[in-house]
Amino acid sequence: MTAPPRPGPGLRVRLPQVAPSMREFLATEAGGAVLLLLAAVAALIWANSPWSGSYDRFWSTTAELRLGDAGFNMTLHHWVNDGAMAIFFAVVGLEISREFTTGELRDRRTIAVPALGAIGGLALPAVIYFVCNRSGPESSGWGIPMSTDTAFVIGILALFGPRCPDRLRLFLLTLAIVDDIGAITVVGIFYTDHLNLVGLAVAVATVLAILALRWLRVWQLPPYILASIVLWGAIHVSGVHATLAGVLVGLLVPAVPPRPDQVEEVPIYVRALQEDSNATRVGLTVAAAKATVPANDRLQRVLHPISAFVVVPVFGLANAGVHLDGSALRTASTSSVTLGVAAALIVGNTCGITAASLIAIRTGLGQLPGQVRYGHLLGAATLAGIGFTISLFITELAFTDESLRDQAKIGILAGSLLAALAGTVILRILGERMPLCSPLTDEPVPRLPPRPWRAPVPAK
Repeated sequence: MTAPPRPGPGLRVRLPQVAPSMREFLATEAGGAVLLLLAAVAALIWANSPWSGSYDRFWSTTAELRLGDAGFNMTLHHWVNDGAMAIFFAVVGLEISREFTTGELRDRRTIAVPALGAIGGLALPAVIYFVCNRSGPESSGWGIPMSTDTAFVIGILALFGPRCPDRLRLFLLTLAIVDDIGAITVVGIFYTDHLNLVGLAVAVATVLAILALRWLRVWQLPPYILASIVLWGAIHVSGVHATLAGVLVGLLVPAVPPRPDQVEEVPIYVRALQEDSNATRVGLTVAAAKATVPANDRLQRVLHPISAFVVVPVFGLANAGVHLDGSALRTASTSSVTLGVAAALIVGNTCGITAASLIAIRTGLGQLPGQVRYGHLLGAATLAGIGFTISLFITELAFTDESLRDQAKIGILAGSLLAALAGTVILRILGERMPLCSPLTDEPVPRLPPRPWRAPVPAK
């Protein structure tokens, strides 16, 4: 009897993976999302408890930072929004700079799909909101639904584990980065009331000083940190929102790889240390090793955990406390602000990102490799409707009326919750059941194994 043939080799296709630095970034974002969610829930409970008055009183407490005759006197709420959030935006700027310099965003075809998707996710939500609120003070809130909350989106994707392709996470993070650039531009241009030319001149001079540090290849962090503090104060005085300082610092801190001679010097110092271990040689060895790591990476390693685990949760605690009594909910249910924000978040992002991404893929402008399917793309576009952190941030800038702020916040909470639920359902049901966005055409056609062996049927 003839032995059945052995099965042929299995299919082996090389799939693009996410860089280790990107994995670390995503892991921190996912962990921070849990704290942000807990902080938002705590704020809602506090603001609707018998002690709700203490919530407003606490965040209205003033705190002063003074050096001689100069100083800043703001409420705790403004210290969080104008001060601490600069750290969050600095991390955003650092990640943008690193990805464009040495990361995944160097490839035009890789960035094309999420970049065009982000443009669709910026434009359509703003249009939907503006259609719902064409006039009056409500119309100034068009920038609220334009942003995607990276922490929440990455946190939800983490629940899918290996079933979610790494490239989908990269797509969403790239989309969020481009989206943040758009949102920051909107804040800087459209939500600035007045300008102080002296403060603006000092800010420009500080930016030039940071550029000089880059040109001189200064790798130590203290000069950049000192310049960042001066830049924050100058921009705050200028009238432009102070968080722009964080973005500028993140973009300007060097992310370029070290020179070959810097890397070659490290073993020399190590050998000298092995021959004679003393404090001087230890310091020189540590300094030589640090010089081989870009200042961008070292600053991001310091700031990112602070941003994810401290700044963003505190921001959620300070801004998510909406009074949800019967009167507020009835007003919100018929409010054009609430309905406009919620519809713009879930419908605008889903349709805008999906349509723009499909245009990029179909026209050949870009590709979405790595086993990402159209079901994944649709689910990710829906998840991008979670617009918590920056949406709440822009709400504080867009409206001075507390009732309009509360209506917008209810719309943000409702729209983000619906986007999270809908995106999760789409990923679970359609994620693996639709065609690949960009089939791997550059791989050799694999040899398929033979069909299962069957014993011959004896002739009758």
